[in-house]
Amino acid sequence: MSFTYNRTVRFQDTDAAGVVYFANVLNICHEAYEESLEASSINIKDFFTNPSVGFPIVHANVDFLQPMFVGDKLLISLIPQKIGVDKFEITYEITVAEVIVAKAITRHVCIDASSRSKQELPDEIILWLETNHRDAESVERRRSREIM
Repeated sequence: MSFTYNRTVRFQDTDAAGVVYFANVLNICHEAYEESLEASSINIKDFFTNPSVGFPIVHANVDFLQPMFVGDKLLISLIPQKIGVDKFEITYEITVAEVIVAKAITRHVCIDASSRSKQELPDEIILWLETNHRDAESVERRRSREIM
């Protein structure tokens, strides 16, 4: 199945109106991304600390469908997909009580950390992409059979 991450909305995540602050949704998505890497046996300390390659986000998009409040129990599902030899995209779906409240996308490009030039994705990331995308595809096929 696609990777899922559970998270409770905290007071610090909200704005003066008591709703999750828009920029914090991307922080929450990034937490899910980090957890998915770790679940795939990628050492996130090595991944983010002095790496030989980096994966900066070059595009981000969030659609807010319903507000999220303090105490809401979020389920963040993510599906990464390779979109080129040097880039990948992650689609996130955030639900509360089985209702989709937000959707997000982050697009990442692989760069050499020293020269900051694009380079091909390393094997461990390709494996992470293939594993998580393949698992997500099988879930979608099961869902489509259930609908019929």
